[in-house]
Formats: sequence, structure tokens, C-alpha cells
Amino acid sequence: MRPISPSELATRLRGTGELALLDAREQGAFHGEHLFHASCVPLSRLEQRLPALVPRSTTPIVWCDAGDGSDLALRAAHRARELGWTSVAVLEGGNRAWREAGHLLYGGVNVPSKAFGELVETRHGTPHVPPRRLAEMIAAGEKLVILDSRPLEEFRRMSIPTALDCPGAELVHRVGQVVSDPETTVVVNCAGRTRSIIGAQSLINAGLENPVLALENGTMGWELAGLHTVRGADAVAPRPGPEVAARAATAAARVGRRFGVRTVDTATVGGWLDEPDRTTVVLDVRSPEEYRAGHVEGVPNAPGGQLVQATDEYVATRGARLVLLDDDGTRANMTASWLRQLGWGDTFVLSDPEALPGLGLKPPDVPSPPPVAEIGDAELTERTGDPRTVVIDVGSSLSHRDRGHVPGAWWTVRSRLGDLLGADQPGIEEGTLLVFTSSDGTLASWAAHDAAALWPGVEIRVLRGGTRAWLEGGWETETGMIRPLTTVDDVWYKPYDRAQGRAAEEHMREYLSWEVALVDKIGRDPLVSFPEFD
Repeated sequence: MRPISPSELATRLRGTGELALLDAREQGAFHGEHLFHASCVPLSRLEQRLPALVPRSTTPIVWCDAGDGSDLALRAAHRARELGWTSVAVLEGGNRAWREAGHLLYGGVNVPSKAFGELVETRHGTPHVPPRRLAEMIAAGEKLVILDSRPLEEFRRMSIPTALDCPGAELVHRVGQVVSDPETTVVVNCAGRTRSIIGAQSLINAGLENPVLALENGTMGWELAGLHTVRGADAVAPRPGPEVAARAATAAARVGRRFGVRTVDTATVGGWLDEPDRTTVVLDVRSPEEYRAGHVEGVPNAPGGQLVQATDEYVATRGARLVLLDDDGTRANMTASWLRQLGWGDTFVLSDPEALPGLGLKPPDVPSPPPVAEIGDAELTERTGDPRTVVIDVGSSLSHRDRGHVPGAWWTVRSRLGDLLGADQPGIEEGTLLVFTSSDGTLASWAAHDAAALWPGVEIRVLRGGTRAWLEGGWETETGMIRPLTTVDDVWYKPYDRAQGRAAEEHMREYLSWEVALVDKIGRDPLVSFPEFD
């Protein structure tokens, strides 16, 4: 596998050609520090994530890791080659060598989008309101609408009293249905800062007559101020009527023109998709509810606000063409305007989405795990407590901890199964029934396939339907991270996922400080820049 030096990688990052820079570590480890332009594609989930993030098999890929001798990047590169990706390299020395060469590393996740959000506030002077001042405005009964720009699932976890859920790109689309009095103040919030800033600035860019403010530090700032948050709220900003939708589409088109967003027809997109040396990604930026109600096969859902907030989780090929679609152009134009400012210069809005089905698009070719023998819920229940039965959960540690798991199950990361060889626990030996599970069983099947090569004399099964089916079946469960077999770093634990009380507050403060500091850090990084528009 060809190594690439830090200096060569830096040169390629300054260029304009396509490149996918991928970090093979788990998200929690990735969060510690990584290259600014890297997307997290853990070796443990590579088969599931790589096809969607890097759909063209000839795209140049550079894999990286911590540079600590774990060889994760090399293993990921070999696996990608086995799956058909042909232009694969490994960053020589990983993060360690990158730092030693004088380049910067970044902590956190979704760093490009987070840094950009802070830059937007700096460049545009996006107005904000402190939490206590907003609480006073609510108590005084001022003309006020609070729009929470997060997805509904996040909104339900905690929200500001009286707020309506209105995720990201839905703000310009729906605000006119919620606010009719131009004297009503509109406040946009999220959990922290980025979506508050981008959301508020979206309304300002679209020419909303009302006063618009971003809630300073979002729900985290609200809680840190000692103010009450609501749990389980489900108030959603209504979809716009015909007149409101038409006004929003006109405003969004105007914003699109300001930031150089171009339209493209389906026939042209079809030609682009046939090009062997260029990546074109088509994304549906409508809400998940609309997408589930009907969508074009082969076009994934990337709700506009989340796409801007976490671009690296949807597209990993720098320099790719992005084609966005919705029903009337509002969400697509607003999202495209931000992506162009983020540096995705070849972002287009599809002018005739109704013609798209004619292209016969197909979903990414995600490889299926080899067939593995299964075990049903009832049979596994009978064997629970038998020391010769070992259950290993390779799903999300957060789900394992909070949503529940098979009683007695161990937890680990699929890519670290080899570390269990020779270990005292969980006692895998001849005569053991080794059962793997994960959320839906897919990752467990891959783990079982890996385990068959590690323990050739052991009977291996996969829990039919995975942990989700176990929970839905009403079988006995336990919660908590009781039996970890490795470091629990497969996902980044948000401040809300941490312990409550002072520990959670400290994580919130650290997170908010990290976001604010990003704008200064990227100012010192010659490899990071965002285009400026008038």
C-alpha cells in the first residue's frame, strides 16, 4: 500500500482535484484530535459507510490514524482495496507525523462546519441574545417566536420553553407560516452555537423583516444559566401554505443568486453521473418526514440543516459535485448557498426533480456480510447464564448503555476482536457458543465473520434481528456499560450523554469554549480557508 508523506498530502489538500481523506479510528478516538479535512470512517464500520461517503471507486483515498503503531489506516486501506476502491494510500506516520511536520490537528467532530459557523458570526456580526435576557422576554410576554433548528429527536430531549422545532433549512421555508407580524422577534437556537448562528443568518439573508437573534450558546447556555428546559416537547413549526411557500421560494432563489448557486437539469446530471473520473452526489434536502412519504430511489436524504452542520458525515470526497433537490427550491437554494460558502464550489440545485426517476438511480452498493448461523431470542434466553454461552455486542456503546442489551452481554468494537485472543475474559474456548449482536444484526454478522478466523473451533452465531428485535420482543434486558472489553470510544459522547450535574455542566463549558476557539485556530492554519462573498 503506497504511503504518502505529510508534505505530499498538504500539497494535495491545497489543490483542486478530488480527494477523500479518511480516518480509520472510532469516532470517540477521532474526536480527540484529527486532520481538519478528515472524515471519520471507522475500520469497524467500513463496509457500511464507505460506499455512501466515497461512491466512486476510483476516487483517490488517503487513510490516516493516530500514528501509534495500531496499523488501523493500513488495515482500512487493504479492506477498501478488497472491496474495489483502486486508488488508496496511507498517511505515513499518521497524526503524529502530521504534527511533527508542523501542521495543526483539531479536536471535536464536524470541525469544518463548526469552524465555519463561528466564522459566519464573525464575518456577518450575526446578532444574538443571552439566555437570561431571552428568559426575561418570555416572562414579559413580548412578541416572540423561538425556533429550534435541530432535528425533532434532539428537540425532544430538551428544549427552550415555548419553542417550536424547525430544523435548519426549514427555517426560511416555514417561518412565514409561524410569524405574520413584522414586529415579532424571531430567536433561533440549537444545542450549542453552529445551527443557531447559521439558522439566524439564513433568515437575515433571506430578507425576513422581523428582528432575528441567535440564542447565545443554545440550550447548553440556557441550562448553564440555571434556566428550566422542557423534556419531551413535540411542537413543530407547521409546513407552509401555498402563498407562504411561494414567498419563501422567491427569497431563497434570491439568496442563491447572491452566493452564485447554479441550477442544473436532470439530463445534465445524468451525463455527470456517467463520467468515470468525477464524483457527482445527488442529495434530497427535504425533511425526513417528507422523504419517508416519498422519494426517488437511490437519492439519500440529507436534511439541509444537518448537511450544513455535518457535511463530512454525508460527503467525504473533497471537490465532488453536489446536486441538491427538494420540491420548490427553497431548502435546496438555502442549503446550496451555505455549502458554497463552506467551499463546496460545485454545488447545484436541480431544476426539474420530477424528471429524476428517469435516470434509474440505484442506492450505493453496500456489501453484505457472508451468511452466518443465527440464534433466536427464545433459544438465547434459555442459554442466558450458561458459562459456555458468551454474548458480545459490537453495536453502539451509547445504545448498549442507555437503551439496553442482552443480560450478561459483553461490549467491544468489531475491529478490536483480535485483542481478545489470549485474554482471560470473556473465556472464549472450544465448546463455547459465541453469539454476536448489534443494533440490527448487520455489524454483528461482519464481526461473526471476522471471529470465525480468530476462533476456528468455536461455534459462532448471530442474534436474529439484533438487539433491536430483542428489545422489541420484550425480553429481559439490562442497561449500563457493565462489561466493556475495550476502551469505550466508538462514539463521541455529547455533553448531554455524559453524567448529570456538575460533570455535565463542565462538559458543556468545554464544548462551548472549543467552538468559540475554532475561528482563531483556523486563522493560524494555512491549509484552511473559506471563500468570501459580497
